[in-house]
Amino acid sequence: MRAPISKADLQARVAALRAKSQPFTVPRVDPSGALKYRDRVVTISPVETSLLECMTNAFQSLVHREELLECLEEREACSTRNALDLHIMRIRRRIRPVGLVLQTAWGRGYILESDADPSI
Repeated sequence: MRAPISKADLQARVAALRAKSQPFTVPRVDPSGALKYRDRVVTISPVETSLLECMTNAFQSLVHREELLECLEEREACSTRNALDLHIMRIRRRIRPVGLVLQTAWGRGYILESDADPSI
């Protein structure tokens, strides 16, 4: 860009560059219990850390319930179907403010994705 440039044109160009870079942004799980995505951070429990590590490694791809149950078994948490459902519910609430959503693939597993509207 060359000066002079209008403020509206600058804002439009910045918005376009941000839109192009967002598909390349992948969430990261810090071992100390923090989920980082774009410029936002949220704290998570140790069990949530284990589950989200599995999901962030396969960001925007299907993670089967069996894989997540194995993550729960490693943490020595109760590895029942109901326990996994409870943790998924808590994760959904926790990740919403950072702009992530957890989609259900009925009968198969879950897909961690970027939220279309992260301001919610």
